[in-house]
Order: sequence, then C-alpha cells, then structure tokens
Amino acid sequence: MGLRIISGDLKGKTLFSPKGTRIRPTADRLRESIFSILSARVAGSVVLDLFAGTGALGIEALSRGASFALFVDNDKEALSIIKKNIEICGLSDRIKIAGLNIERNFIDFRHEFPVVNLVFIDPPYNKNLIRPALVNLSGSRILEKEALLVIEHDLLETIPEDIPGYKIEDKRRYGKTLVSFIKYMVC
Repeated sequence: MGLRIISGDLKGKTLFSPKGTRIRPTADRLRESIFSILSARVAGSVVLDLFAGTGALGIEALSRGASFALFVDNDKEALSIIKKNIEICGLSDRIKIAGLNIERNFIDFRHEFPVVNLVFIDPPYNKNLIRPALVNLSGSRILEKEALLVIEHDLLETIPEDIPGYKIEDKRRYGKTLVSFIKYMVC
C-alpha cells in the first residue's frame, strides 16, 4: 500500500514515495496519530517540514487547513519527490521548497512568509541531527513564540534539554519510534 493523505481536502490522495530505505517517510498510521494529537492547531498554521523526505507531513497539514508550508531537505531525490507530490496535490501556491542543510545553515526566509508556528522534524534516525537542527532553527528567528515542534526520532535518541528556548511538553511512543512535542518559548 502506498503513502497517502489521511484526512482533509486531499484525503486519499496517493503520494510518490522513494524506493529503498534511504528516505524514510512517516507511516500513515503514525501521521494519523500525530495529527489526531495536533487537532485544531493545524488549521491556519504556517508549517515548516524539516528533513521533509516525501513532504507527507507538510502536505498532510496543508490538506487539513494549514495556510502555508516550507519544505526543507538537502537530498536531491527527496526534493524531486516533494516537487512531484506538491504538483499532484495542486499546492504550488501555498508552499516553498528549499534545498538546505539544516545542520549547517539558518533558514532565512523571514521576509517571504509569516513566522512559523508548527514544525515537523523527522531526521534520519541516530545521526545526531536533532541538536544542530534545533540550534540553527532558533538562530533563524522564523519561529513564533510558543510554536510547536513535533520531532520524530528513535527511542534511543534523546532530545537535548540544554538548548535555551525549548520546553518538552509531551512524548509519545509508537513501537521503536518516539514523537516528542516541544514548545518554543523565545521570541
């Protein structure tokens, strides 16, 4: 069964997904659980999908009423898949795609869209990418105060608690995956 949109305007739409395991899309059931927790917070939000892969998390948010989404990945195959998925969903007017390495670069699009209030971070597991992503994200100054970050990671990977401005609100376990919900407290 292919990757598909769970709910909203694009419910049932099948998305392109890569072959192999290099790009790991968030499974439909896990996405459904995450969006069930987020509930009404999605409508009208400005979304940042980091380590976007197929773009499924950001597209799901747009399907459920998010106003805008920025997709960031540095993998050429992922960027190509995101573009295809955006095209088949007809979302080109509500998105921006950036080929950017969040480990090393700030996201500097502050003048192109409103501040972000919902962030999905789904890095490759066990590669120590969460810390540099959080540091560079706070340095970019594109996050609204009390923005919610949803981080999908391996059970053995910890969320650093020594980076100023972030507060862990909740953690949920799904098999070998942990989803951490973090609030951004600095503006």
